[in-house]
Amino acid sequence: ICAIAHITAKTMPHEDAECRKGSAPNIHDPATRELSVVVPSYNEENRLPLMMDEALDYLEKRQKKDPSFTYEVIVVNDGSRDQTAKVAKEYCKKYGSDKVRVISLEKNRGKGGAVRTGVFSSRGKKILMADADGATKFADIEKVEEGLKNLQPWPKGLAISCGSRAHLEKDSIAKRSYFRTLLMYGFHFLVWFLCVKEIRDTQCGFKLLTREAALQTFSNLHIERWAFDVELLYIAQRLKIPIAEVAVNWTEIEGSKLVPFWSWLQMGRDLLFIRLRYMTGAWKLEAKKCN
Repeated sequence: ICAIAHITAKTMPHEDAECRKGSAPNIHDPATRELSVVVPSYNEENRLPLMMDEALDYLEKRQKKDPSFTYEVIVVNDGSRDQTAKVAKEYCKKYGSDKVRVISLEKNRGKGGAVRTGVFSSRGKKILMADADGATKFADIEKVEEGLKNLQPWPKGLAISCGSRAHLEKDSIAKRSYFRTLLMYGFHFLVWFLCVKEIRDTQCGFKLLTREAALQTFSNLHIERWAFDVELLYIAQRLKIPIAEVAVNWTEIEGSKLVPFWSWLQMGRDLLFIRLRYMTGAWKLEAKKCN
C-alpha cells in the first residue's frame, strides 16, 4: 500500500492559471479587499440563489455600516452541467463584477479543486470558504471571525478558524440510520487516527483563513475532492498554523452531492494516502513567500 501510495502520488500540486502572474488577481499579490468569499458550485442552479441572497444581503448591510469594509464573492462553477454559471452571472450584473466574480472550470475537478482555484484568484486579507447550499447561516461569519481574532497574535500572519457542527452531533445521530452513523464514526476515527487530532469537525465547509494561511496551505494542497478539508488541516498542523474551532448554526439542505457509501469509501482511501504520501516523502511541504 505504501508503494502504491508513493508511486501514484503527484510530486507537487499543479499550478492553476489563476495563480500565474498576469492581469488577473492572484493570491501572491497584496490584498486589496478585507474579505473574499469563495463559493464552490457544481450543479447548484437551485440552491445557489438562496445562499447568494443571504450572503450579499449581509455583506451589503455590513458595508453600509462600515464603508471601510470591502468584499468580493467568487463563485467557482466546477464544470456544472446545469445553469449554475448563468445564475451566478446574474449576481455579477446586479452587484457589479468588482463585488461578484464567476470563474468557470471546463471540467469538474471536485470541491477541493474548485475552492483552490477561487483562493488563488482572491484579493482579500481574509478568505472564507462557504458552501453553495447555504447550510450555515452566513451571519455566523462573525463567530469564525471572533475565533480568528482570539488566536492573535498570529505567527507570520498565519491563522485559521473553522466552523464546526460537532455540537449538533447528538441530534444528527438521532435522525440518521445505523449504517450512516457507523460510516460517520468510522470516518471520524480515520481522520483522528491518520491525520487531524485536534479538530472534531473537519468537513464543515465554513472556514476562514488569513491570506497568508491560505497561501501556505492551498499551495501545498493535493486532494481535490471531498477529503481536501482534512489535508488542508493536516498541512496547517504540520506548518504549526494556529487553528480555532467554532460552533456554527447548520441546517441540512436537500440536494447534497455526497453519496454516503461511495463518497465515504473514497474519502477513507484519500485519508490513508494523505498520511502515507507525506510519511514516505512523496508529498513534501514547501513554505511559500508572500509579496
